Amino acid sequence: MAGRIPQQFIDELISRTDIVELIDERVALKRAGKEFVARCPFHDEKTPSFTVSPVKQFYHCFGCGAHGTALGFLMDYDHLQFTEAVEELASRAGMEIPVESSPGAAREQEDSRPLYAILEQAASWFGQQLRQPRAQEAVEYLKRRGLSGKTAATYGMGFAPPGWDNLLQALGSSGERIGLLQKAGLAVKKEGGGSYDRFRNRIMFPIRDARGRVIGFGGRVLGDDTPKYLNSPETPLFHKGRELYGLYEARKAVRNLERILVVEGYMDVISLAQHGIHYAVATLGTATTREHVARLFRLVPELVFCFDGDRAGREAAVRAMENVAPLLREGRQISFLFLPEGEDPDSQVRSEGRERFEARISNSVTFSEFFFQHLTNQADITTMEGRARLVELARPLLRRMPPGLFREMMLGRLRELSRTRTVELGSGGNTTTKQRQRGKNRVKTPSPIRTLVSLLLQSPEMANLAGDPRRFEAITAPGAGLLVQMLKLLQANPGLGTAALLERWRDSEEGRYLARLAQWSPPFEDRERLEAEFRGAIERLEQQCAERKTEELLQRARCGMLNDEEKSELQRLLSRNQR
Repeated sequence: MAGRIPQQFIDELISRTDIVELIDERVALKRAGKEFVARCPFHDEKTPSFTVSPVKQFYHCFGCGAHGTALGFLMDYDHLQFTEAVEELASRAGMEIPVESSPGAAREQEDSRPLYAILEQAASWFGQQLRQPRAQEAVEYLKRRGLSGKTAATYGMGFAPPGWDNLLQALGSSGERIGLLQKAGLAVKKEGGGSYDRFRNRIMFPIRDARGRVIGFGGRVLGDDTPKYLNSPETPLFHKGRELYGLYEARKAVRNLERILVVEGYMDVISLAQHGIHYAVATLGTATTREHVARLFRLVPELVFCFDGDRAGREAAVRAMENVAPLLREGRQISFLFLPEGEDPDSQVRSEGRERFEARISNSVTFSEFFFQHLTNQADITTMEGRARLVELARPLLRRMPPGLFREMMLGRLRELSRTRTVELGSGGNTTTKQRQRGKNRVKTPSPIRTLVSLLLQSPEMANLAGDPRRFEAITAPGAGLLVQMLKLLQANPGLGTAALLERWRDSEEGRYLARLAQWSPPFEDRERLEAEFRGAIERLEQQCAERKTEELLQRARCGMLNDEEKSELQRLLSRNQR
């Protein structure tokens, strides 16, 4: 969808959607007090821990931690991208999606349509060439690799014949179309003028986006030319760090994907599909990025990374481990499959078949196993010094993982291996077990900022009790900026509900923080008590502001730097503090 969906439309869409009705169509809900419960659709459980709040329009599973709004549920349960989920909800609500337009956006939309069109035409032309006599060598190669015509057609495989301008002659009928071929990465502009085909004497693999549109190509050389595999360059439509080969075909072949196998090559994906394994995807000549992993985790709860068993494969697995660590949480599973040295998924599945290959997948090395294998290979844990080194090696990786049960379990395993009772993660980490035990009997009062944000998520309309939020803008405490933004937003949009509020911070660190706080329910339901709690937190925050300002002015007074206005303000603040 070209352009940007206006935020006001998303707010309205969320307000018109009943999350209980939406989820109940897919998961049988039962009323439990003011909420609804079910067995979680995102992990196996015997006792219902999945709750849906009609007041907040929010769901949360106490078992695996899954949570979100109606949009989030559609994305996770129906495996939809954000825009696809918006389209689905809009269709249910009978709403037409407006798109914010600007000269730049309109120009981008106009630029994209011809690019998509010429890429589709190129894919069709390459497909036709595979059926021509001059493609005999390519056809023989594919037959030797065990591929059927049906599989080749499913993936839209084609052939770029030898020669410098075959595609240009076929599709470059004008200067404008030659320019499009260059912009799409299919033709290369010569320094002295003119152009030539980028792909020559190569088997062609169209790369498709989530909607099945061709956005680029990969080409496997038939002769001795280099490189062996050549990808389209970065273009307005094609970004290697974001796209995955075979993902569109996998989603089309398997309605309810549960697992995705990440491999390294086009032929690996296609050969696995030929043998009945339709859930493989490949990165496009790049290491697995966080963006790749985040995208895949929106579709499935389990990822298996497949690598060669040699040193290069192990190093690639380490890079993947480091990239996925920040995205791991309860309900998500990562494992690593290492093939025998010298083998790749294509050769392995052809030699042993689907059943044995899938047995390898089921027995792959879990994230935690590989994590500690990798670290203990670098530290001799039979010695005190080696155990200390193990902790030092583990700390930065564990710090990158989000707080939660899984990280706590990883810390527990580290304590076992290092034979220590506590492990300090340092900046950004959790408190240790010993620290938590020391503070076990001490009740920690939430900060006024956390209290106010939590109460706003319960009852967004209470923002009107806060007065002008600009007086809190100078506060530097964690969460203060977010609180000010929330107050301004809710005062300007008094009808905004909890779910719409959460959508404003989708896919951000603040959004994850808000989602955690939204799971809280106050110990009392009386409206007057809620408002009293809110006003009390505002007063405490104001007091903190006054104390900070007083300290600043006193510091300036000690240096003789106060003007008359500041002296009056200091006197007022000191009088207030004495009351």
